[in-house]
Amino acid sequence: MSSVPLQMSEEVSDAIASGVGVVALESTLISHGLPKDSSAATARKIEAAVRATGAVPATIAVVDGAVRVGLPEEALGQVAEGDDVVKTSVRDLPLIMARGLTGATTVAATSYLARLAGIKVFATGGLGGVHRGARESWDESADLVTLSQVPVTVVCAGVKSILDVPATLERLESLAVPVVGYRTDRFAGFYVRDSGADAPGRVESAAEVAAMMRYRDALGLTQGIVVANPIEPDVEMDPALHESTLAAGLEEVRRRGITGKDVTPFLLGFFHEQTAGASLDANVALVLANAALAGRIALA
Repeated sequence: MSSVPLQMSEEVSDAIASGVGVVALESTLISHGLPKDSSAATARKIEAAVRATGAVPATIAVVDGAVRVGLPEEALGQVAEGDDVVKTSVRDLPLIMARGLTGATTVAATSYLARLAGIKVFATGGLGGVHRGARESWDESADLVTLSQVPVTVVCAGVKSILDVPATLERLESLAVPVVGYRTDRFAGFYVRDSGADAPGRVESAAEVAAMMRYRDALGLTQGIVVANPIEPDVEMDPALHESTLAAGLEEVRRRGITGKDVTPFLLGFFHEQTAGASLDANVALVLANAALAGRIALA
């Protein structure tokens, strides 16, 4: 355990102490990735998907400067509905805490804090990665470097499809982060099942992922593991609609001069608006599926 004061819910604390499987959940999804009027309710559905497996969910955020692991109703509402919630990656944690602010943790920050809390499995929607045009902008998510340093298993629907997927996979290879497709040889494409790239490896069960984790630890490796779980066929976006919406969204980003960590929330919102909710439905469905798979891995 870390000397950083972590405020754990009683449920999470008891689960960790007794060895029950625990799944970390990020808070940026509910503060910056979903409509405010439904994000808190969706967050509880994601937690319920973890509980249905027998594991315990631990939604992580910084609330009024304190790291919270497992959010009670009031804190969840503050993160989901507050207008001053800061998107918080690892580099932002010291400042957010020092100022007593409320921060919604990204994949990187959630993974880091989960590790401090002793949680080994984390479920999210899409992984961050190398942005399109990064050759000029050098825009790359801190998720990748953090995954190379924090041994937490991340269950996701691949890389967010608004990013440069092949470049992200190359970076993960350079950082020695294991990446496996769950029951598929293709790398998941977030809103769509197939990103167009091969998955570097393949697993067939939660038990196989758990075995990978045990061997990783036995070898003394420090990298996380990425488990790419493709969205179900009946809820994936139409690939043609996805491509046309992405092209329009990227053009709008360029026109408005949006850069850095503002790009992803803008594009996700653009997708939700332009697809009449189709991308939002896909987003919620894939996160629920990832939460359930993460719960099974945590138990295994």
